[in-house]
Amino acid sequence: MDKPIIRAINAAGSQSALSQFLGVHPAFVSQWATGRRPVPGRWCIPIEQATGGAVTRHDLRPDIFGEAPTKTEAA
Repeated sequence: MDKPIIRAINAAGSQSALSQFLGVHPAFVSQWATGRRPVPGRWCIPIEQATGGAVTRHDLRPDIFGEAPTKTEAA
């Protein structure tokens, strides 16, 4: 199973594209991708926006945001 941050990078087009969207140095995104550092909670919603919701804050950091709500919970 691929990591959510890898899916986010792919959805954005590249590590560079994601870093440009977020306004962070590409090295940060690389560290998240390799697992050297976890994605900080403050970047989860912007990553969700960068991917058009393909990768959610819940995917990236369930320890902070909890599990994704089911469709019935969201309705």
